[in-house]
Amino acid sequence: MTRFRLKLTLTILGLISVILILMGIFFAKVLERSYIQTLTDLLRKEALLISEAVHAPEIFYNPDALLKRVEFFSESVEARVTIIDQAGSVLIDTNTDPDQMENHADRPEFRRALEGKTEVSRRYSETLEYDMMYVAVPVHHDGKVIGAVRSAMSMEGIARAIHQMWYSLGTGLLITLVVGSLVSARISHGITRPIEEITRVARNITQRQYESRVKLKARDEIGQLAGAINFMASSLEQQMYEISENQQRLTGVLTNMTSGVMFVTENRRIMLVNPAIENMLGTRQRDLVGRLHIEAGRNFGLSQFIDRCIDSGERVREEVHIYYPQERILDVNIAPYINSKGEHRGVVVVLHDITEIRRLEKMRSEFVANVSHELRTPITSIKGFTETLLDGAMYDEETARHFLQIISDESDRLYRLITDILDLSKIEQKKISLKVTDVHVREIIEEIASLLQEQLQRKQLVLTLPEETEDVVIQSDKDAIRQIILNLVANAIAYTPEGGRIELTLDNRGSSIDLKVSDTGIGIPEKEISRIFERFYRVDKARSRDSGGTGLGLAIVKHLVENLRGRISVESKEGVGSVFTVTLPSRLERSDS
Repeated sequence: MTRFRLKLTLTILGLISVILILMGIFFAKVLERSYIQTLTDLLRKEALLISEAVHAPEIFYNPDALLKRVEFFSESVEARVTIIDQAGSVLIDTNTDPDQMENHADRPEFRRALEGKTEVSRRYSETLEYDMMYVAVPVHHDGKVIGAVRSAMSMEGIARAIHQMWYSLGTGLLITLVVGSLVSARISHGITRPIEEITRVARNITQRQYESRVKLKARDEIGQLAGAINFMASSLEQQMYEISENQQRLTGVLTNMTSGVMFVTENRRIMLVNPAIENMLGTRQRDLVGRLHIEAGRNFGLSQFIDRCIDSGERVREEVHIYYPQERILDVNIAPYINSKGEHRGVVVVLHDITEIRRLEKMRSEFVANVSHELRTPITSIKGFTETLLDGAMYDEETARHFLQIISDESDRLYRLITDILDLSKIEQKKISLKVTDVHVREIIEEIASLLQEQLQRKQLVLTLPEETEDVVIQSDKDAIRQIILNLVANAIAYTPEGGRIELTLDNRGSSIDLKVSDTGIGIPEKEISRIFERFYRVDKARSRDSGGTGLGLAIVKHLVENLRGRISVESKEGVGSVFTVTLPSRLERSDS
């Protein structure tokens, strides 16, 4: 902007200079012409006056009288007067001796005067050796030209006067230029300063400094421009704030969505992904953005659906099975993205991980099948033995008693199964309220050992309890802990061969306790460890069913432990045994109940 100000200042100054110079030259020429014209008129009048005074022959041809008359008229004017006769001989000259002067008949002004005309001439005088102004008029007598009178004046004075005039004009021009420079600089500053301010604010706006404002109070066009810039800055600031807020909201939504979102342009390149996509596809965001979707997705089915939506412009909803980085089932929703002009600019891909849903559906289906199977077995037994009794076996007391005992056992098994299913349902739905009290864990273990003593003796199993000094008191739900220990010990008894060992240990860690149930049972195959807490899962189905188990014990244990804010883990080796470790907090907050 400094260059513009300098350029504007020089332009204004140059314009002023040109105008002043042209005006100076014009007025100088006018003054010079006026001065010369005035001088010419003066010389003409003097010459005419003298010609009228000397036209009489007694004066014109009398040198003394002629000289006296000429000196009388030329005394008040500093002019040189020369009179010649018709032949061109000099009769009188106020500056030079006429006898020493040559014939002047060839002088242009005299030649014209002798012809009866007034003539003005300006030339260098060889006699006086400087420029002279000559005015010659004829002298008439009886209608005839008898001679001529010439009045002359040196141009030296005129030249000095003109030079002085030019000097004064130049001095005035210089002063005017200095003043003009100051004025033009002030004018340039007044014009460029608002423009500089507007430029500064505009530059700040381009650098996203939307709070910048033009501080001008002028009401002219520049002031209106400044107001428009301020309004634009304020509007941009508000719009950018809204855009930023919307972008942050969108980013927050996309970042925290469990569903994967991906935007693919019409040229099939990925332009936007959220973190959930990274987890689903096993590829980092920077490795996805900018690449072709068929390269980044690593799934032909998904890429095929994206291409179909881009080509047809129709919504697509399908299920895709992916195997990298892990096996997943995805619900794919693809919709075309249409901009404000109605142009298809790409597609939006939304991926929902429905692996767990499908797993739960499968578990539900298996649960229904298992429940049906588990219920059908005792019901079939009850129905079969009842029909046998009705067919006549009831009259044989020993047979009837045997069959009724079987019916009673199957009924008990059916009751336990239904009870376990209802308990598991309540625990899963957290409908069982927890009563937090001081729980002596060792006392509960001793109660359960007494309760299961008959089963232990039947299989000749050795149960090792924690030392008496290892009594641990925690604040938790007593009934839940009793059911956890009971199911774990009963499960160990069911899967431990005769003559085996079962050991219970307690480890107080201060903020939590570890309860371990170890056995020397059949163990669990490594690939099936992750499934043992599923409902109706059995490592040895025949043995479990023979022992009266329902297959829901460990599922109940897992949910009870989770309700108590604990965790359960398993270590097992097939043919060696298993170790179930339950970690519970020493203090369960009552608000959690």
